[in-house]
Amino acid sequence: MQELVSSLPSPIDYAALGDRLRAYRMGASLLAEDVAARLGVSRAAVYRMEKGEIIKIETLERLAPLLGTSVASLLGVEVEYYSTALGFLERMRQLEQDSERILAHFEPISLLLTSGEYLDHLRIMLVEAASSSASPEAGPGEHQVDEMLRVLHERKAAFARRAPHIVSLIGLRDLERFVYTGLVGRLDLPQAVRRERVAAARREVERIAELMESESLQVQIGLVDDAMPAATFQVFGGSRRSTLAVSPFRFGELPNVRNGIATVTASPEAVKLYEEMIARLWKGAYKGQAGAARLREMLARMQ
Repeated sequence: MQELVSSLPSPIDYAALGDRLRAYRMGASLLAEDVAARLGVSRAAVYRMEKGEIIKIETLERLAPLLGTSVASLLGVEVEYYSTALGFLERMRQLEQDSERILAHFEPISLLLTSGEYLDHLRIMLVEAASSSASPEAGPGEHQVDEMLRVLHERKAAFARRAPHIVSLIGLRDLERFVYTGLVGRLDLPQAVRRERVAAARREVERIAELMESESLQVQIGLVDDAMPAATFQVFGGSRRSTLAVSPFRFGELPNVRNGIATVTASPEAVKLYEEMIARLWKGAYKGQAGAARLREMLARMQ
């Protein structure tokens, strides 16, 4: 009987648990050695936990308050909550690694579909947004901005390498605001800078038009001429299960990486509801050549 019990598979996915530990640690701005010192273990032991080594429940009970979460969230038996953009972006990177299909709406454009120069502009925008705040110390410092950009570069590189199927919904009204405002972190910029940033936003929209014209089976884009949900979201479809991520963080014009709580859940009910909404929006969206024509009409109108 003892041998039978020990041979049964564990109901805990320790690899996924390790991924969540790393994401929460990064979101808490803690190094592995910081966690190791608080737990009284070696840094190597922390890395082994994040690689999927079996963890005692007593260790999880000590880790959870240190990382600002609950044991249930670490185990993935309820919604995961991320109060920092960095922790959420790392969790997104992990989920994308195992995804075969991604259903996405990010305002205004999924970062996975942006050009190579977009992240260079994004870094400037994030620094500008922090400097315009009445309490800049509450926002991310340049080190955290660089960490976010590192994760985003990794996500884009992995997406290009793995080439999963992506269905991206883009709101036409969101794009109009994006082009009108430009790639800026605040509005009180010199006019010459604003003109250059508007031109950069227009190049991103032109890129989306070209992707729509190509009618690739890997990248499918739907242009929605209707109000879009206030929060952005992604559904990650993998071989084992589907996972939903909902985010208040914005990486378009006037970005927000300071305020909000992002959530991640594998609840079948939540995933199903979002998939149904995506299917409804996709059905009424402009696609392919028709969508590209609408984008170019918009760009011509906003000259």
